[in-house]
Amino acid sequence: MGRPTNALIVDDESHVRIFLRLLLREAGIESCQEAADGATALAIIRQTPPEVVLLDLNMPGLGGLDVLAKISEIAPALPVIIVTSQSAMTTVQEAVRLGAAGYILKQSAKSEALAALREVIEGMDDGDNSDAG
Repeated sequence: MGRPTNALIVDDESHVRIFLRLLLREAGIESCQEAADGATALAIIRQTPPEVVLLDLNMPGLGGLDVLAKISEIAPALPVIIVTSQSAMTTVQEAVRLGAAGYILKQSAKSEALAALREVIEGMDDGDNSDAG
């Protein structure tokens, strides 16, 4: 796939979207779309597909795991990085089972979050993101 140039940030909290936008910029991705809910995210993916998605798990309405399952149906090659405050291994394992390329814990230090993001992006650049995250 090559290094992504645009991303979609999906999170119901505006301050988290701002933080993720800054992380993406540091990782070299300047173009970002944003969605505050799962339904909007799916509409964006259908209309103007991004090259990578940062997806919150806990959102009102359509939750992150449901959105991830839908993304797997409509755009199976689209890398999705889960962004969550849940560190429960069962949740992370379920996200990976549904096709997540990696995950970022919201409570991580900025340097750790950026490293996790770069790991997935570099895996995309290499054409092998099967082991990221």
